[in-house]
Amino acid sequence: MDDRITPDWSALNLIGESPQFRQVLDQLQQWAAVDATVLLRGETGTGKELAARAVHYCSARQAGPFVPLNCGAVPDSLFEAELFGHARGAFTDAKGESRGLAGLAEGGTLFLDEIDSLSARAQAAILRFVQDRSYRPVGATRFHQADVRLIAASNADLAALANSGHFRTDLLFRLDLLTVHLPPLRDRPGDALLLAETFVRRFCAQYRMPGRTLSAASRDALLSPHQTWPGNVRELEHRVHRCFLLDSRMTVEMGLASPPPNPPANLSANLSPYACADVATATDFRTTPFAQAKARVIADFERSYVHALLQHTQGNVSEAARLAGKERSRFGRLVRKYEKRAPSTQ
Repeated sequence: MDDRITPDWSALNLIGESPQFRQVLDQLQQWAAVDATVLLRGETGTGKELAARAVHYCSARQAGPFVPLNCGAVPDSLFEAELFGHARGAFTDAKGESRGLAGLAEGGTLFLDEIDSLSARAQAAILRFVQDRSYRPVGATRFHQADVRLIAASNADLAALANSGHFRTDLLFRLDLLTVHLPPLRDRPGDALLLAETFVRRFCAQYRMPGRTLSAASRDALLSPHQTWPGNVRELEHRVHRCFLLDSRMTVEMGLASPPPNPPANLSANLSPYACADVATATDFRTTPFAQAKARVIADFERSYVHALLQHTQGNVSEAARLAGKERSRFGRLVRKYEKRAPSTQ
């Protein structure tokens, strides 16, 4: 029987109810209970640092410091000094000793983000530290032993990088002990809406604008599997934030395109499946080149489609564009193209 107390994930900013995300939360809780290296994998914006903080604050080290380091933001020449510190006089500007981030994380957790961005030199420098937590500050004569928990993260496939020679295999073996893969938002059905609603509530409190909610159209669009969110949760949060600030109405409209539904029954009836075939049959192949005949068939289809769709929406171009799954401006161009030549409604 599992006697573990389930953490308050929302307080840790890990929000989601999809089975894929709940599985990740279970893994994070499991790995927090053991003091071993964790490797977090996932696309940009999936919340790897939030997951790292969750492991820290759900562990026995929660009272200790959580020290993050973005490996891609530190110049190669300064990496060892930044991580391991330095002795006085180790280089020109070293007027005193520095503990480095490994020393600052003593008793807590050291988080190495974007570890795939480390150069070959930097990868070699941290091999021993990853293995047994021993390190030597730049210019020092003795080794130090760090009491830290190590968590690393990458949005790249480290195994593929190792196979291509861009990442040390021996370092990968040391890091890949307990691995958690954070799924992209597109693979977490229902979570986009849950997250967006949470962000709106937070912005209401932050900007003292209570009572604002997402529009019905935005809610429907957020539930659509057609929204891919390449920037994942970070992209969604920024989208909600921008729309919240730009729109002063009580309902926040995110301006997401709704997926095209199945065509209405009367639209299907107005578009004969033999219409294009009829045009092709009536074509004089002796005098009409292929490209010209093809263009004529496409034009006749577009004309019939636009006319039937506008009949269904009673002339509402915005609604017709939504049903067609096209931007209004593009659909409007089709309407203007064929409105004078549309077939008679008789």
